[in-house]
This record gives sequence, structure tokens and C-alpha cells, in this order.
Amino acid sequence: MAASKATLVCFMVVALAAVLLAAPGAVDAATCSPTQLTPCAPAIIGNAAPSAACCGKLKAHPASCLCKYKKDPNLQRYVNSPNGKKVFAACKVRLPRC
Repeated sequence: MAASKATLVCFMVVALAAVLLAAPGAVDAATCSPTQLTPCAPAIIGNAAPSAACCGKLKAHPASCLCKYKKDPNLQRYVNSPNGKKVFAACKVRLPRC
């Protein structure tokens, strides 16, 4: 009897994991990580020129994520700042209209 309960619990965990991974927002949430843009911090927070790594990360970052950052109260001050806009311009990345 204990073995069948363990099997049932294991099956339910696997099923739940499959549902969560197949959820429409699961992929977006995984790819929208502002920490991927840490190479841009010296340019956005300071007055440094954006590095090649920063520009590469910005170009590879989905526009939908940038829109989320623009609306996030904790991140919008960086994305919408004058230095943030300079970084986007220097990297030739268009800041999306959201």
C-alpha cells in the first residue's frame, strides 16, 4: 500500500511539473532575467561606455522583457534613465514602446 501511495505522489509531482513547464508564461519568465544585463550596469549607473558584452546582451534580450522592466517600479529608473537611454542608443538597440 505504501508503494502505491509513493508511486501516486511521484506521478502527481511529474504531472505538475509538466503542466508548469507547458504554461504559456513559463518560457517568458525564464528568459526575462534582468541579471543577464549586469554587463550594462557600469554604463547605466555610471558614465562608462557600454561594453561589447553589454551591447550583445541588450541585442539578445527580448523586447517583451524590456517592456516588463520599463513597467517594473524597481527597474524602470534604470531603463528609463538618461544613461539607460544612452546605452540603448550606443548599442543601436531600439527601446520598445510598450
